[in-house]
Amino acid sequence: MVVKKLIEKIEGEAELDFTFKNGKIEDVHIGFGFYRGIEEILVGKVPRDALVITPRVCGICNHAHLLAAVRAIENGYQSQGISIQLTSKAEKIREFTLACEVIQNHIKWFYLVILPQFEHLTATQSGENYALKASYLSSTITKALAVFAGQWPHSSYAVPGGITCDPTYVDVMQAEGFVDEAIRFFEQVMTGISFSDYLEIESVSSLSKINGDLRKLIDGLEVYGMLSTGQSYDRFIVFGKDMGRPSGKLIATSVANADIRYVEESEQKGTVAKAVTYKNRLYEVGPLARGMVAKTPIVRSLHKRYKDSLYTRIFARVNEIAQLLGYCKELLYDLSLDEPSCVLEANQTHDSFEGVGIVEASRGSLIHKTTVEKGKIVNYEIITPTQWNLSHGTSQEKGIAIRAMVGSKSIEEATFIFRTFDVCSVCTAQ
Repeated sequence: MVVKKLIEKIEGEAELDFTFKNGKIEDVHIGFGFYRGIEEILVGKVPRDALVITPRVCGICNHAHLLAAVRAIENGYQSQGISIQLTSKAEKIREFTLACEVIQNHIKWFYLVILPQFEHLTATQSGENYALKASYLSSTITKALAVFAGQWPHSSYAVPGGITCDPTYVDVMQAEGFVDEAIRFFEQVMTGISFSDYLEIESVSSLSKINGDLRKLIDGLEVYGMLSTGQSYDRFIVFGKDMGRPSGKLIATSVANADIRYVEESEQKGTVAKAVTYKNRLYEVGPLARGMVAKTPIVRSLHKRYKDSLYTRIFARVNEIAQLLGYCKELLYDLSLDEPSCVLEANQTHDSFEGVGIVEASRGSLIHKTTVEKGKIVNYEIITPTQWNLSHGTSQEKGIAIRAMVGSKSIEEATFIFRTFDVCSVCTAQ
């Protein structure tokens, strides 16, 4: 039996075709039907137009697309002999704004997707105003981002060689205030314990300290026997080196280097989205992958007991909020405002080059590839995180999210597992 299900509230829409056998899901086909053509729009444009156009790929991760685009241009310039060495000021501000964007995404996902969908799955009604909580924290942290980026979404303040802003000490103090406000929310509402106490949690046995909204979800997953549900292949990959995290690929407990030369896109039937593999194998990307590759103690401890389950996947994303809030504090403390914002002259360009820009976006590794000839873009490729996690798979194995959904007892359970990957339809159909 095949049952179709339209999935909304995932930055667009997706259609899931479920195949049942003996009362359980045997297979899933994931279809994205709305093609946007951003890559084709860029052809014929000057390279710097990508700094304005690519942030429009996604309303949630637009800043990550900006950074991937500017890094692709910088990489291309460097391949042609133009030296680019960003100042620590420019690097730290880019890191800060990226971290803020990731935080706002995670908080919206937790309060607007995971908690409401879990209540729907379990037929419970808490009466909580999750939308108010999401908007409060996400708006607070994006205000910190906008101090440097000028606006959010669709900021274009990152340029080849650095950034366009020149912040003052008052700006830094303002950003610090917004970060502190976000930390108070994390303490009082999300976890119910002090920020310093939370950061000391390194093992499953220490999770008993947690209260707040995160505790409600953990207890709910335990009551409904879902702590080990939604496991996939236990393979992870990280290409970017952002937000203080290393790159690499991990199978079991062995971490190795990840080389972008082995990344390959392929067409899929029944969807406009392309699949992505690494050496013809599928890997999960995102916060769980980053936590595993970086050997984050609490993520490793959860994984040891529950593997790559939906519980481990959810917790890794929430845990990344705390890590990034602390990282934001460090970046602002170490910011050297007397350094130049940009090291390249405004008119310094190169007519022909190939460049690659990689960023760890909210949902995982984001890759931009550009080819420029005679001052115009002749080819532009965007490989998004959702393409990694939501591939149909290969002839040897099913896709990452599909493998996690197989064996589910109902469509509702499967779609909840699906949402734990923080799906983005518009990015995937770029």
